[in-house]
Amino acid sequence: MHTSTPPSDWVQRWVHLLRPKGTVLDVACGGGRHAHWLAGQGFQVSGVDRDPLALATAQACWPEHAEPATQLLVADLENLPWPLPGLTFDALVVTNYLWRPLWPTLLAALAPGGVYIHETFAQGNETVGRPSRPDFLLQPGELLTACAGLRVVAFEDGFCTAPDRFIQRIVAVRDATPVGASPVRYPLIPPVPHGAG
Repeated sequence: MHTSTPPSDWVQRWVHLLRPKGTVLDVACGGGRHAHWLAGQGFQVSGVDRDPLALATAQACWPEHAEPATQLLVADLENLPWPLPGLTFDALVVTNYLWRPLWPTLLAALAPGGVYIHETFAQGNETVGRPSRPDFLLQPGELLTACAGLRVVAFEDGFCTAPDRFIQRIVAVRDATPVGASPVRYPLIPPVPHGAG
């Protein structure tokens, strides 16, 4: 469970792209490290995970002054139907989780102008630890392929330390710009040093 683990630097770095007070779905949220932090930033956060104990911990440890959780759902995302049919979100956050068949469903749940933030383990991680099975490791550029229909704002694929791991991460936006309108400007901020991730 991640209640005592700080949120990912990648998520923190790009949260400024999210619509203020918008709806966020934390996918495979575990003990709620990102759900808690995002709620503390004023977002309306929902979480889904297959582990009822993790979700109970997330609920019990919800930050006192944060926005309350919209919903925390126990759901098996890999073997049962998507638990939120027809709902869309202003942002989806996925960290340390990979289930390739879920990608079309996740991207369909992204509202116009919505932000998709995904960070997980990549090929090469088998040389430094777990996960090591290819099923759980992204191939080079795989997140770029998965997000081909979105506007990619940032992408990284490489090695991080403390702890040592190979990761791939992306931030992509579903375009909501009407034809003929000026495109949205996505402000960039300096990257977080790799050792801090």
